[in-house]
Amino acid sequence: MISRSPLVNRIGITVAAIALTALISMASTLTVSRSIEGNATAINVAGSLRMGAYDLLNRVLQESNGGGDPAAFSEAATLYQQRIAHSAISQRVPGAEDHPLHRQYQKVLSLWRTEVLPGLRQASASSTVPRDLLQTTNYYVAEVDSLVSMLEERTEARIDLLHLIQVISLVLSVVIVIALFLDLKNRVLRPLRKLVDIARAVGEQDFSRKAHLSGSDELARLGNAFDQMTSELALSYHELEAEARDKTRELEIGHTALELLHSASRRLFANHDLCSGAVPMLQDLEELLGIGPIRLYLHDKNAGQPVEAVTTTAAERPFYCRDHHCNACLVTPEQYDELPNENNDGRRLLLPIRTPSQLLGTLEVWYPADRGLSKTARRLLETLSDQLATAIFLERQITEEQQMTLVEERTVIARELHDSLAQSLSYLKMQVARLRRLDVASEQKLTHDDILEQLSSGLNSAYRQLRELLTTFRLKLDTPELSAALSKTVDEFSERLGHPVKLAYDLPLQTLSPNEEIHTLQIVREALANAVKHSGANQVTVKVLFRTPRVQVIIRDNGKGLPAGDAPSQHYGLIIMEDRARTLGGKVEVRNHDQGGAEVVLGFIPKSRHMIESRASGE
Repeated sequence: MISRSPLVNRIGITVAAIALTALISMASTLTVSRSIEGNATAINVAGSLRMGAYDLLNRVLQESNGGGDPAAFSEAATLYQQRIAHSAISQRVPGAEDHPLHRQYQKVLSLWRTEVLPGLRQASASSTVPRDLLQTTNYYVAEVDSLVSMLEERTEARIDLLHLIQVISLVLSVVIVIALFLDLKNRVLRPLRKLVDIARAVGEQDFSRKAHLSGSDELARLGNAFDQMTSELALSYHELEAEARDKTRELEIGHTALELLHSASRRLFANHDLCSGAVPMLQDLEELLGIGPIRLYLHDKNAGQPVEAVTTTAAERPFYCRDHHCNACLVTPEQYDELPNENNDGRRLLLPIRTPSQLLGTLEVWYPADRGLSKTARRLLETLSDQLATAIFLERQITEEQQMTLVEERTVIARELHDSLAQSLSYLKMQVARLRRLDVASEQKLTHDDILEQLSSGLNSAYRQLRELLTTFRLKLDTPELSAALSKTVDEFSERLGHPVKLAYDLPLQTLSPNEEIHTLQIVREALANAVKHSGANQVTVKVLFRTPRVQVIIRDNGKGLPAGDAPSQHYGLIIMEDRARTLGGKVEVRNHDQGGAEVVLGFIPKSRHMIESRASGE
């Protein structure tokens, strides 16, 4: 019971046990001492009965010899009678009749009353002493002596009992004190030592020490609280260490990412190709943050859906790729299938790429669902989207400025041609008309007319070609995208042809530079003009295709085709188309189609085709 009690109760019970033992010892001592109080008097009085019996017998003997005093004997007998019935003896004799001391005392009283006192009185009255009186007196004295011995034994037994009680109390007190000391040692000192050791170990950041105290007392509960506290401290310490490591790693990642964004910002603004400027940086960011793939979609007011412009990871070459020498985003199908996506426990974050007044695109970021995306990574991606928005906006602005510059240059050239060469040709045509009206000798008329015909034909051809040049130079793109300008051109020639001209266009965004777009548009217009004037077709199709990394333009009609099966060698429009194709770094072919009609095929590779590879190798 003590071991299961709380410490305070256990100490209280121990103190109570010691106090109870002392109280029992004192009460027992008091009781025994009270029980033997007067025993000495009783022994003295009982012992005097022996001498008193012999004194009375002596008086009787003296009286029988004539020397005694009967009155004195009678008084002595009375005193002896009072002494044998003295309270000092009667009170010390137990009241139980079956007690040996009670029976002995009654026996002594009986002998005195029935034998000794009558014999003494008879002897005193007759002045003769019977012979058996001395034997009776001796027997009586022996019984009194037994009574005295029994009183002494009773007293000594009480004293021995008192000694035994004191010894037992002393032994119990010592046992209780020893038990208390051992219990304090096991239940207090050792647990306290363990708790002090645990506190010292906690101060040294060692949370592995445990008290493992059993029981339900205060120290056991305190030890269990210490064990729970050290376990929670160890868990909290490890969590704090892990959090500190994560924060440190996050800061390092943030620092590295900021450096990456800084260098990427310079690449984005220095390199006018979005793919080559963004892909290496995005791949480094993916490896740093443990995310990916990342895709960039651009928004176009003429397109119904956002168009993918950049991706960091692809199993097949993207359709908009302009460089077959670059494999920056290509991975094996197995690696691609392991990346986070909607079918592979991935989550997607969409970040708008926008300026204050315009939505330019969307940044799509995939990341593992089990790892999530930290706040630092989200802030870095938001910063990246802002940088991309600025780069895209500036690139579009530069493109528009280049187009405006080209338009202004061509407008100036057109004005100069109109003010100089056109007027000169008009003047020459007027002079040829005057020459026609002159009279020439008959023998030279044929030669004269032939020369005039050639001059007129040359001037008309030169004037027509000049008008085409003026039309071409005055042509401009009203939108940054070639598709819108081609749509307007198709609508224009559909009206001139009287039949709809079909357009198939699948160039990715920003595939061509402004200069390449102008030359491509002019070749298409020249081909459509020839089809309208010479083919007699009722179906014309324009296809602008991207067969990475080449751009292919096909203008096909179902007309009568080329007369000799091949393009005329001196056709001015074809010469201009070939010259423009060479400017683009490509080739133009004019030929008859197997199913009838003619077709013009332009093929070239955009001049930005090697920018990713050269940029990556330069870094």
